[in-house]
Parts: sequence; structure tokens; C-alpha cells
Amino acid sequence: MDDLVLARATFGTTMAFHIIFATLGVGLPLMILLAEILFQRTRDRDYELMAKRWTKGQAILLGVAIPSGTIAGVQLSLLWPGFMEVVGKVISLPFQIEIFAFFLEALFMSIYVYAADRLTPLMRLVSVFMILLGAAASAVLITNVHAFEGTPAGFRIENGEVVDVDPWAAFFNPSFFVTAGHVVVSAFMTGAFAIASVAAWKMIKSDQESREYAFHQKALLLGLIVGGSFSLLTALNGHESAQLLHRYQPEKLAAAEGLFQTQAYAPLAVGGFTDPETQEVKYGIEIPWMLSFLAGNRFDEVVVGLNDFPREYWPPLYIHTLFNGMVGIGSLLIVVGLLGFAWKKLLRRSVFPRWVLGIFVLSGPLALLGIEFGWIFACTGRQPWVIYRVMRTADSVTQSAGIGPLFFTFLAVYLFLGIVTILVFRSYFGRHPLELHPTDRPSGETAP
Repeated sequence: MDDLVLARATFGTTMAFHIIFATLGVGLPLMILLAEILFQRTRDRDYELMAKRWTKGQAILLGVAIPSGTIAGVQLSLLWPGFMEVVGKVISLPFQIEIFAFFLEALFMSIYVYAADRLTPLMRLVSVFMILLGAAASAVLITNVHAFEGTPAGFRIENGEVVDVDPWAAFFNPSFFVTAGHVVVSAFMTGAFAIASVAAWKMIKSDQESREYAFHQKALLLGLIVGGSFSLLTALNGHESAQLLHRYQPEKLAAAEGLFQTQAYAPLAVGGFTDPETQEVKYGIEIPWMLSFLAGNRFDEVVVGLNDFPREYWPPLYIHTLFNGMVGIGSLLIVVGLLGFAWKKLLRRSVFPRWVLGIFVLSGPLALLGIEFGWIFACTGRQPWVIYRVMRTADSVTQSAGIGPLFFTFLAVYLFLGIVTILVFRSYFGRHPLELHPTDRPSGETAP
């Protein structure tokens, strides 16, 4: 492999690992806040216990997200000096503000972990809200740099020099709000389904008449309702994202759908794989006119095909598979959320069958897989550019040798951190099993 491929593989591996912890680090605080609100409203101490236990999990995840995020920052400078030169002159503002967002999250995380029992009910809610605000702000600010890569603004390059810099124009680039919304709602969705996944697994292992089953069922329903709601919001935001691609990165949208010829009434290709030789999506299912509607809210919208661009501007065509995986998982999670709500609230069944619980167990891993597909699609679909139509990825990579050993070193680090994280979770929650209050509601009764 050449240095460009190795550099992309190294940084891609770092982000694939870090994004798991970063996403859950945004999603779990929302679940903790909702559990606190439900406790304050119902005085059901099960929700207080949920908030405490989930906070411990959040602390463990944060302990891994910090070093993996630091590694990502270091790798940006080591592997992509050309890109970071532009970042330093134009779009450094999000990195600077993110430091304060992290301090906000860490400060109130410490207060809540160590002093929750000594805080007033209002201050408990304020503390968790500030954790949520700091975590969400960090995600939005860092992701804004990615938004800038796809829709650069606030500068020009003249004779190889960066000129006419407007940091706020770069900050509020055309895709800022859509990208910020997407990263937040998808993280909330993933955190909720992670909770639902664990709760469903615990319910499978518990007796249906036991106190533990009732406790985990409350957590499951909360996770499914929140996860299903935000999966729907993620889909709606995804529609906006597709329209953004249509306006600003048309070849990325064309590659995502395997569209080669510019046309109105363009079909949406579901499944299959893109064949560049025959210029079609093989084994896919075409939905007539739907791509035009998604791109412009009208069936006669003209969607630009790949053949209108030089071949060297084409993104890798396998992003069609990534795009389908991301959309397919998101759609499935909407159904999962509706299934849980309908089974409990509409059919009024007090017990979930094991096969339904098995589906719920898969929802958490599927949500994380969808996040991975989405992130890889977003970055790979921008290729060959690191800054769209301004700087090629190949022109920003380091000229230093020795990237190969660096890749395998960091791969070993992430394997180690992943194993340690699992062992810490098993150790902590194994030594601190669920201790339910005997005076709580009787088995099987759930809060509204």
C-alpha cells in the first residue's frame, strides 16, 4: 500500500474506534437526564437507579473517548499537514470552542458522579443537562470541521496562499446546521437503542415474574420510545442531507445511488452493487422517480449523473453499499421502535416474547453499525478531496515515511483499549449488581 492509503487507513481506524465512544458519550447523557426527570416526576426509585448506573457507564466510556480523541487530533497533524495548515488559518474556531465544551461536560460530570446525593432535585437536573450540553456541543463543533470539508467557505486560495479569511463564514458553512442536527439526533438514537439492547438482554436472562424483569422493562421501553423517535428524526434529517448533496456535492449523491446519466424523474436504487463497466446498479430494486423527489421535493427534478464529471472526480463506487446499509439500518430501527411501542401500549401485552426481545438486543449493535456506515460514507464519498474542490487528499498527506508501522501500532492500541473497556464494564457491574429497593412498585408494574 502507498502512503496515502496507509494514512487514510490509520486515521480511518482511529475514527472508527473513537466514534463508538463519542456517539454513546452524547447519547447516554440524554437517557440519564430523562431517567432523572422520570424519577423527579414519579418518585419511582427505579429511574433514579437507572440514572446512577448509566452514569457509571458514561464515565467508563468517557475515559476511553478522551485518549482516542486525543490520538485523532495528533494524527491530523502527523498525517495531514497540508489540510491542517488550512484548518489553522480558516477553521480553527471549532477546535478552540470545543475545549470549553469538554471542560463543561467534565466539570458537571464530576459534580453529578460524586455529589448527586447532596444536590437539590433541580441541581441534579441542571448538572445532567450541562453534561448533555457539553457532550452535544463537542460533537457538533468537531463535526463542523467535517462539514467545512464538504462545503468550504470563508476563504480563498490565491497563488497557493490562503486569503480573505472569514472564520465565522467558515464556521457557519452551508452544511453546518444540517450536519450538526444529524450528528446529534443520530447519537441520541444510538444511545437510546444501546440502553434498549442491554435491557432486553437482561430481560431474556431474568424470570418474567421477577423484580429485575420489571426494572429492565422500564429501561427497555424508555430506550425504545426515545430511540424510535430519534430514528425518525434522523431519517428526516437524512432527507435534508440528501438535498444538501444535490446542491453542493452532486457527484457524491450520484455515486451513492449509482446514477451515471443526468436525468429528471431519476429512480432510487435500493440494494445491489454499482458496476462501472455497464454503468448500472446490478441486482438492485429501482423505485421510479424517487431520487428526484428526495433531491428536490419534485419528481421532475434533474439529478446530475457521474458521467457529467471527470472520472478522477468520482468517489469510490462502493459508497452505494455504505449508503444503503446506513439507510436500511435507520429504517429498520424506526420499525423496531414502533414494534416495542405497539406491543406494549397498543396491544397492552405485559410480557415481550423472547423472539421480540432478541430483535431489541440487536438494535444497539445495529445502531452503532449504522453510525460506522454513515461516517465512512460521509468521508469516503468526498474523495478525492480533503476540502471539496479546493485540496485533494493526496496533496495534503504527509511526506514522511514509516506510516505502515504507525498503522499497526495504533491498531494494537485500539484492540487493547477495546478489551480493557469490556473487562472494566464486566468488572464494575459484576462487583456492583443491581440492588432494587424493596419498597418500590410491585413486580410487573411500570410507570406511565
